[in-house]
Amino acid sequence: MRKLAFLFLTAAIALAPNFIFGQPGGSRGPAGPRIAPEDLKPEMGIDKILDHETFQKFSYQGPEVYRDAYLADLEFVKFCVENFQTENTNIYFMNTEIYRAHPPWMRMVGINTRCRGAITFLPRLTNPSGTAGLYVVDFEPFDSYSCAEIEEIFDLLIAKIPIIKGKCAFHPLEGNLRKYESEKEKYKTAGIAVYLDSDLYGDISYLPLNSAKSFGKLRIMTDDGRPSPRDIVIYKTLPNQMPRVAGVITETRQTPLSHVNLRAVQDKIPNAFIRQALKDKTISSLVGELVSFEVTPQGYKIARANKAEVDNHFANLRPPQPQFPSRDLTAKAIRPLAEINFRSSDAYGVKTSNLATMRTFKETGATVPDGMGVPFFFYDEFMKHNQLYESVDVILATPQIQQDREKLDTALKDLRNKIKASEMPEWMMKAIADAQNSFAEGTSIRCRSSTNNEDLPGFSGAGLYDSFTHKTTEGHLSKSIKQVYASLWNFRAFEERAFYRIDHKTTAMGVLIHPNFKGEIANGVAVSDDVLYESKGNYYLNTQPGEDLVTNPNANSSPEELLLGWWERDGYEIVRKSDAVGKDEQLLSKQQLNQLRTHIGRIHHKFRKLYQKSEDDQFAMEIEYKIDEEGNLVIKQARPWVY
Repeated sequence: MRKLAFLFLTAAIALAPNFIFGQPGGSRGPAGPRIAPEDLKPEMGIDKILDHETFQKFSYQGPEVYRDAYLADLEFVKFCVENFQTENTNIYFMNTEIYRAHPPWMRMVGINTRCRGAITFLPRLTNPSGTAGLYVVDFEPFDSYSCAEIEEIFDLLIAKIPIIKGKCAFHPLEGNLRKYESEKEKYKTAGIAVYLDSDLYGDISYLPLNSAKSFGKLRIMTDDGRPSPRDIVIYKTLPNQMPRVAGVITETRQTPLSHVNLRAVQDKIPNAFIRQALKDKTISSLVGELVSFEVTPQGYKIARANKAEVDNHFANLRPPQPQFPSRDLTAKAIRPLAEINFRSSDAYGVKTSNLATMRTFKETGATVPDGMGVPFFFYDEFMKHNQLYESVDVILATPQIQQDREKLDTALKDLRNKIKASEMPEWMMKAIADAQNSFAEGTSIRCRSSTNNEDLPGFSGAGLYDSFTHKTTEGHLSKSIKQVYASLWNFRAFEERAFYRIDHKTTAMGVLIHPNFKGEIANGVAVSDDVLYESKGNYYLNTQPGEDLVTNPNANSSPEELLLGWWERDGYEIVRKSDAVGKDEQLLSKQQLNQLRTHIGRIHHKFRKLYQKSEDDQFAMEIEYKIDEEGNLVIKQARPWVY
């Protein structure tokens, strides 16, 4: 199975030519006059590194690592220790952006040493000080050093690159593993942290859920607090629902495929898990201030900002012109999914049309629930029948409501209550009753939002609207359908549309209805790409037990994170186990994973063609699934992933 980009490989690395600028190097001996470390030109290297910005300047990160395959795509600086264990010991740090191999670089500066290695920065991992960002030190793959020698080299390195003090660990490669195993107790006594490949997922302190840069006021939030669109919020745990914000930090690890994070991706706002974020003085000292906040795979940056920077950022982020969602009101009947296709989304909503489309795929048809679609026409007629658009007009035309979030929230609650209390015309009641009666007696019916303002290639709308289960004791299905209609006017949905200048009155609600599932064993979300760790050749899966939804998880629950290889021969790798199962258990069986692999691949390739994306386009599908009470896999939703 392909490992993540930052996974160290300890397999033997075959000898290969050495390179400068990709050209073969020469012998290992000095070629010219010796250049002292302090006399190095910047294009060659440097004698000391005092901050991480300098480390980045002299580092390399990319695929061109030649024989050092384990360093591919990592941020590293190579170094040489001259005259080790003598009175004339010196350390050279190479300009690794330009020079990637030790021997030809040493010929250039006129030195010769076998004591050489690399310092690699792993921003996600926890360092010995308990914060995010670990510097690991390793040497030539087949070299071997004693604990005493490693301790001496670390002292030399820390003296010249003090930023790694308390934040570094020794990474023994193949040649040093046996000696390390025999000296474990000595490393503990010496206080030298050791990083092994098996530690990859063990202690993550930083996870960039969405890489982006934003501006706003830094605020500490509780679950009952209400942030504004210009707030960068710090939560202990991520809430299930949240209005639009400017950025997110959580001190507890997040579920990557939750609705809140999917909206962060869609809204292009930075979102990161930072363990003990408020113990970082850089963060805690800026609470209540205007800041810039940037999340990248290499780490996070936060700094003081001014009002002009904040204003310019938001002015550039919003669309310049109003947007009007496509709304087809010519489809006037509730239709079975068999009569709805991919092009029906303008009339029935993307959720409904995509589910109907998947039922036509050979590998997925039997696993997709059957049901019906209620068109936008019904919603529009219902709103007109009860003069509810007039109530919307009052909200939109009243400055006091638009400029006061508390008053807006109250006005929207009143509108939702009015929608749920309003009557449907007789013809609509009959059509819905006929649809309800088409299901087997005693069937609970799931009523799911399906708007023209969600599940789109550039706008997921995840978590904006609500779905409801109509129980057999609740009478006419219109009750639950009106609840879905009312959710179009959720506060979070209204603010999101307002920010994107989406016209509220041309946004329309369709409803997807199908039998409700009960007693499911597990449910999850898959993406047909590894969108979190960015490994190649893998699908990314989050799975929760029972009815604990991945998209809206309990505050302290952790899903099973799994990388599923594209091909069965690639197998799978559990990145993190669910906290709800035993140590040696997993939520999905090998058979279920193989079945999912087939479905994910087919859904990806079919929808790529339907969305007219080429193989060169960045494209993936986000797929919601569940294991029902009989152990069967059910695909319940598919929408384009918003990169």
